Amino acid sequence: MTTATDALVLLAMLVGTVGVVVPVLPGLVVVWGATLAWALVRQDGPGWLVFGVATVLYAVGLVAKYLLPGRRMKNAGVDGAVVAVALAVAVVGFFVVPVVGAPLGFVLTVYVLEQLKHREHAAAWRATSQAIRAVLLNVGIELGTAFAIIAAWGVGVLATRS
Repeated sequence: MTTATDALVLLAMLVGTVGVVVPVLPGLVVVWGATLAWALVRQDGPGWLVFGVATVLYAVGLVAKYLLPGRRMKNAGVDGAVVAVALAVAVVGFFVVPVVGAPLGFVLTVYVLEQLKHREHAAAWRATSQAIRAVLLNVGIELGTAFAIIAAWGVGVLATRS
């Protein structure tokens, strides 16, 4: 039997998953937090086990989210300083132009700085395309992590049905 708690947790997880793609909410944190709320309501071993699995998945996803896209850009020759400035502009862009400001600001900043550095469109575009791929990889990692947490929770719900 599906409980009201299960339904609310699933709804929160779905909202969090949308928050991964549309960066209005800290999507992955919402998905993980919904698992915590479920475990707190259950107050039993299986609930805490599922929460532990979700926490490990969350940690692995966070590490991958920050290491893999950055490494990819570094291997493509995009300097760390360019990435740092682009991230700062992305944060400002998030507040200036909600939803699209962060990725747009990041990508445009990489292009402009690489254009200034190389004085050539082709080199700047190569770096920018790597930045776009890095942003997409980041979203993919977050989505994969959210789906893995939701799957672990779903298995826990099915395994503990009365």
